[in-house]
Amino acid sequence: MPCWKRLLSAWSIAWLLLAAGFAWAGSIEPQRAALVATEDGYALSAEFAVDLGPRLEEAVSRGVALNFILEFDMTRPRWYWANEHVADYRLEYRLAYNALTRQYRLSAGGLHQNFASLPEALRVIGRVAALPVIDKGVVKPGDVYNAALRLSLDRSQLPKPFQVDAIANRDWQVDAKILRWQFTVPEGK
Repeated sequence: MPCWKRLLSAWSIAWLLLAAGFAWAGSIEPQRAALVATEDGYALSAEFAVDLGPRLEEAVSRGVALNFILEFDMTRPRWYWANEHVADYRLEYRLAYNALTRQYRLSAGGLHQNFASLPEALRVIGRVAALPVIDKGVVKPGDVYNAALRLSLDRSQLPKPFQVDAIANRDWQVDAKILRWQFTVPEGK
């Protein structure tokens, strides 16, 4: 009997270590998303919970720039054919640390913003407000559309040695979930 207890104890320790290994990986989880009518069409508002994990947080604090991609896609389901592509939008972010100023710099297109701490910068990456994604006249009132939204780490933009490590090491991976929902265009808009 004592042999079985030791074996069960060894298995439970192995499972705990395996679970701890998965806990170190980062994640980006969508919390909410909505499309709001504007004068020019529809704008996207969304919120994500961004957790890089300790390995990527250390890497960015040592000067490795991280690139993120926000992707929005909208299709109209059709029973007789493949879904019709209606709209898509892609926005790229770059997060870097400047050791001289001791600030994190977030860039999106030609816009830049500095932050004193990494959590502040990640909060801004994780919030999207009034981003125009659908032009006026593209969607029809009363129709139902499928929308999908994802914020992810672009591992292809990492320096080459880190790209190789990101394939084999779970610490360098960020699990990015896709938020899918149905959007019905209100009548009279």
